[in-house]
Amino acid sequence: MNKLAEKVKSLFTEDLVKLVIGFEKGSHGVRPFFCRNIEEADKLVWDDFCTNNIAVYLTKTELFGTDKTALFANLPALRTILQLASENQLKQEQWIILTLNAQEEVIQFDNFEDIYAYMADYPMLTSEEDRQLIEKIQNMTREDRWQYWIHEMSKCIKCYACRAACPLCYCNRCIVEVNCPQWIQAWSAPLTNMEWQVNRVMHMAGRCVECGACAKACPVGIPLHLLTQNMMETIWHEFEKQPGNLGNKGNALATFRVEDKEDFIH
Repeated sequence: MNKLAEKVKSLFTEDLVKLVIGFEKGSHGVRPFFCRNIEEADKLVWDDFCTNNIAVYLTKTELFGTDKTALFANLPALRTILQLASENQLKQEQWIILTLNAQEEVIQFDNFEDIYAYMADYPMLTSEEDRQLIEKIQNMTREDRWQYWIHEMSKCIKCYACRAACPLCYCNRCIVEVNCPQWIQAWSAPLTNMEWQVNRVMHMAGRCVECGACAKACPVGIPLHLLTQNMMETIWHEFEKQPGNLGNKGNALATFRVEDKEDFIH
């Protein structure tokens, strides 16, 4: 029995949880899995292909009752949990958060502070491929950069898969669903698509954990994650704010300090 299944079976045996969220092998690769009993525990897997940010399920209240739920979290999910906790979106007593370390040992965190301490060894890193593309875009003239994103946004079909995949898009009613007044036009066109993505990205200011779920979910291949990654770098440079800081309440666009610099607006 692998350590993963062994831990899950012990949780069910001791009646500590009614549901465990993790990963299983699917017909087209690894996929999220909702394990509801001991018999299903052996389906759980953990490997380099378990990249989905399954913390997206943590704010779906329709999935859970009052019983405790366990979640096997990869690094993006752990970072998301810290950000959700800092936004008062998670009740610590309702969750058992687990992960596997490099030695494939199961770690169970006692609280959010333990997760924060664990993540100190895993800073957010931008891949070399993304870094090169961000630098290429930054080196464009303003006009060329605008044309680049207009071209990319022209592919958007307004399916909102990016919103559904993002673990920090948890509003009960999104701005795109508000029609009195109509803030974002419902139809798909380059400029209205740009309006939608600019609004989405600004809502991620200081919050994005750089899991890349938005870009992975996009059916037409728009590199949406580059927008938030670049923005997070700017916010860190200007305000020294990063997501998942439990002691730092408030996000970049949700707080105000009189000493904030204003020379970042170009």
